[in-house]
Amino acid sequence: MPTASDQVDSLVYERRLTAQIPDALAGLRMDRALAELFPDYSRARLQHWMEEGRVSVDGRHPRPRDKARGGEQVELLARVERDTAWQAEERALDIVYEDADLLVINKPPGLVVHPAVGNRAGTLLNALLHHAPELALLPRAGIVHRLDKDTSGLLVVARTLESHKRLVSALQARAVEREYEAVVCGVVTAGGRIDAPIGRHPTQRTRMAVREHGRAAVSHYRVMERFRAHTHVRVNLESGRTHQIRVHMAHIRYPLVGDPVYGGRLRLPPGCATGLTEALRGFRRQALHARRLALAHPASGAEMQWSAPLPADMEGLLAALREDMLQ
Repeated sequence: MPTASDQVDSLVYERRLTAQIPDALAGLRMDRALAELFPDYSRARLQHWMEEGRVSVDGRHPRPRDKARGGEQVELLARVERDTAWQAEERALDIVYEDADLLVINKPPGLVVHPAVGNRAGTLLNALLHHAPELALLPRAGIVHRLDKDTSGLLVVARTLESHKRLVSALQARAVEREYEAVVCGVVTAGGRIDAPIGRHPTQRTRMAVREHGRAAVSHYRVMERFRAHTHVRVNLESGRTHQIRVHMAHIRYPLVGDPVYGGRLRLPPGCATGLTEALRGFRRQALHARRLALAHPASGAEMQWSAPLPADMEGLLAALREDMLQ
């Protein structure tokens, strides 16, 4: 698993990442192997950094076309220019907790976390810069983990560089507890553990998929409530890969209700009540909520935890599922 340290100034930040190439990537071009190891960066950018001498493998500077053998030690000095187009915007934030070192936010569904092409404004990051302008000096304005646009719930934001380093390290060490609630299609008979590596889909680059050479990903799920053709589940993450719960639950054939990417076609139980039909047809996001977050405070070391209630749309969906059981 890559480890990182950051150096920040007002315009750029440098991130020193170290990792070991797993044997599973042996035989790949070096640029492809690095793209699997460091998925936050594009293959083109990694090639550019290799040409600049910012990548060393066992102490030497490889070429993109060199082959990975497996077992090599990699050091990457990533140089990221700060996007000066980020603008502070006044927007209401549901702040669950705040002190000098961190913020815990309850993100509503529909809010993009980080600006990107097509979403330069109106994001959580823009709102954070208005609330705490000092975040402009931190990588990604202190955001150390993300939620998908249409996933609701808790995420933590660092307010100092030292807190950022410690929170990133805690996430990498799997020392941050993240618990989610989801509504899935199908009747789950029992809880279980999903241990399936995740990587970019081989042909659809906006999607993730279970892949043999992907990054390790483990999810634990348990049943909270069963319905005629759906199940309310609770999911705990050991890792935090992009779209992890959505990909894992679809992989075991229990996709999330409303998921536009991994959910497949709408499924209605036989003789579905009118209220449930309307609720399912009208639920246009993945039914996923980050309900609980627990971690050691980055400054004091005190164990802390927070929880956030289900948003109104998921409560309404569950109410319709319960009503359908009474028909």
